[in-house]
Amino acid sequence: MFTGIVTDVGEIVALTPTAQGSLHRLRIVCNFDRASIADGASIASNGVCLTVVGSGVEGGKTWYEVDAGAETLAMTSAKHWKVGTRLNLERALKIGDELGGHIVTGHVDGIATVTRRDELPGMARFHLSTTRELARFIATKGSVTLDGVSLTVNSVDDVAFSVLIIPHTLSVTTLGGWQAGSEVNLEVDLMARYAARLSEMK
Repeated sequence: MFTGIVTDVGEIVALTPTAQGSLHRLRIVCNFDRASIADGASIASNGVCLTVVGSGVEGGKTWYEVDAGAETLAMTSAKHWKVGTRLNLERALKIGDELGGHIVTGHVDGIATVTRRDELPGMARFHLSTTRELARFIATKGSVTLDGVSLTVNSVDDVAFSVLIIPHTLSVTTLGGWQAGSEVNLEVDLMARYAARLSEMK
């Protein structure tokens, strides 16, 4: 489990696809302490929960490797990742940690596409759209996770919604690089999903 509070921005320095294209081995450099990364640990990368399969230190920087499988490549923006892609990183939540965002599973539901970026003093408002299936879980003032970042929904209009990004978030995540046409990983609020399911069962 995660909280949607990004603690580092990593960069892909190597990507090795299999011959079948159903699995990508990624090497990501980051600022995490190498000693704190164990094989089998979970690290959310742009909101995708990936399992560490190896780690080390090279050139004074920590690196770790993960495998992105066929489902991840099909359902998330990982299919567009390449060497040089920067990723929002978050370590798995520990009991006793501060829950600064909201409960995030790291299981991406699908893609949201940025349709417009409005520049505001020190901030940015992004307008996005997603599928009708996922839009039904998004509500004004509710929570949503985009590229691993816990955000509050400002407005909703059918399958479109908007979020306002404050200066701090723009500076410590990759969201500042979003433009119209950017595809981002979307995880809907877990509570909204359960509420919708309960409503359907009535």
